[in-house]
Amino acid sequence: MTQNTTLPLVAQPGSLERHTALSLRLGVLMSAALLAACSSTPLPPWPAHPGAVTSSSSARQAPTQAPQRQVPPQLGTQRGPQSQPSQQQVQTGAVSSSPLLPNSVDDPQSTGNLPYNTAVAARFPAPDVRYATPGLEQGRRAFTTNNELSDWLNQLAATGSGRTHAQVQTIGSSQNGVPLQALIITQAAGTTPDALDDSKRPTIMLVGQQHGDEPAGSEALLIIARELTQGLLEPLLQRINVVIVPRANPDGADAHKRVTSNGIDMNRDHLLLNTPEAQALAKLSNAYRPIAMIDAHEYTVVGRYLQKFNAVQKYDALLQHAATANMPEFVTKAATQWYLDPIRKSLQDQQLTSDWYYTTSTDLADRSLSMGGAQPDTGRNVNGLKNAVSLLIETRGVGMERTDIQRRVHAQVTAIGSALRTTAERASELQQVRSFVTREISSQACRGSVVIEAAQTPEKRDVTMLDPNTGADTTLNVDWNSSLHLRTLKTRPRPCGYWLSAQSNTAVERLQMLGVQVMRVAESGNVLADTYVENSRSTAERPDVRGTVAGGGPITRVSVTPTRSAIDIPEGSYYVPLNQTMANVAIAALEPDSQNSYFANNLIDHLDSVARLMTVPALVFEDTD
Repeated sequence: MTQNTTLPLVAQPGSLERHTALSLRLGVLMSAALLAACSSTPLPPWPAHPGAVTSSSSARQAPTQAPQRQVPPQLGTQRGPQSQPSQQQVQTGAVSSSPLLPNSVDDPQSTGNLPYNTAVAARFPAPDVRYATPGLEQGRRAFTTNNELSDWLNQLAATGSGRTHAQVQTIGSSQNGVPLQALIITQAAGTTPDALDDSKRPTIMLVGQQHGDEPAGSEALLIIARELTQGLLEPLLQRINVVIVPRANPDGADAHKRVTSNGIDMNRDHLLLNTPEAQALAKLSNAYRPIAMIDAHEYTVVGRYLQKFNAVQKYDALLQHAATANMPEFVTKAATQWYLDPIRKSLQDQQLTSDWYYTTSTDLADRSLSMGGAQPDTGRNVNGLKNAVSLLIETRGVGMERTDIQRRVHAQVTAIGSALRTTAERASELQQVRSFVTREISSQACRGSVVIEAAQTPEKRDVTMLDPNTGADTTLNVDWNSSLHLRTLKTRPRPCGYWLSAQSNTAVERLQMLGVQVMRVAESGNVLADTYVENSRSTAERPDVRGTVAGGGPITRVSVTPTRSAIDIPEGSYYVPLNQTMANVAIAALEPDSQNSYFANNLIDHLDSVARLMTVPALVFEDTD
């Protein structure tokens, strides 16, 4: 089953258009197709979920629930109440050479140089299981190197069981030339995107170490990969496919730095795709279309929290789902009720604590806390706009070196394992939600409105941290910027699509990497459109909840007034229809007066290179895929 291939650099067709054979020249009147897509989409009922809080903001419901299925328990030693195995539970055999070992030997490197005193350290005992990877060996100072990681993945691919296919794919190269590698794990007939589609099983994608100074996620994903290919988690492959990128930023890992080699924060680059690392993830996601995406990170424990609040971070894991403008409601519901609730329960069963993700800015005078940002630039939010359940899992770690590394990895393995089990348990329901959401989004072209800009909602909230002297809980009432309820700052009528000039090749290339369908105009024509009339402009740094986006460079902020008129559409220019599943990604990129737009970030040079088409264009197109 061993293969090591290079993923083609050609952008794959997006979502529902993936298997559509388009002729080289499409003589098409878009109105007929659009009117068909705009027919109302029936909404199935949302399944009952014991203990779940149902949103009162909408009477809409989603798919009916199939009978609950049992899947393998989480890795590690169950520390909470033990339940009797169900007769329906998938049986798992013994694991040879398992990286899960009894924690009977003290590892001096598991503590390292404590960033806090022993009273605080006592709050974080080692787990009852010890994980083994190259980077977790006793006496080791460095985490798993890039070469060791590659060897680990290739060994798993070479030694997988007969029914499980594991293939290492080289999906690109880092800026320093390190191969970016993914492991495809499945019991489908093969490991290609088509083979996984044919399996009728949902795919979940796991990404680690986008930030090079956050190693626990990468180490945990090596454990997860091992257990999926030949261990305790392998039975899940009867119901799901898994794509794992253990280390998305190998240059940052080598340098022990957050950013990529050129200083860009790649987790703010998932819409713009200025780094080869973010481009590789976008192409991989476009090829395999995961129904769920897990992004494993670590967060700062001491640092500016001690400086601002005289406190140390308490929680083993901080969690958040995608939260940005135009997010599909039912994807958010699935993330909250089907994923985050069970993850919290799994962590609690292991005596691990969790809360919503939050951070604080680098400005020491700013004593507010903010949830993960609402901008469509992070992996979490961009993948949410791609209609995937997209989750951030942050564990304690930044600045801690090897302190508590076994517990940090245990928290990641526990949370990710829960997400894998949810995907298996909810496979049918997740596919129903995906089907409904993609049809619903496609049907909205030319009607209703879209949010151009949204912002977090200021609130007050009690947050529990630890006293740095005693290790005791200390509760702080803080200014809290919530991403759970976004404020709408600017809306516009939803267009039928966007026109782009023939000179917008870079923007077109990036959109296609994201899975957005873009069509080239084969014959010139004339359409009714809203062009953008500039009122004012300024230059500014691109902000986020931490301060300024690293490596983002200055952006152009403009105030515009959409003005309707008939415009000429020349041959060779482009059309981005919104009757497609990636419509919300296109909106985030192409409305020029938002901070993450392609115009603001110089991927589109002029305001007159983009326009909003307000009627269905009667044009002849060429397929650009």
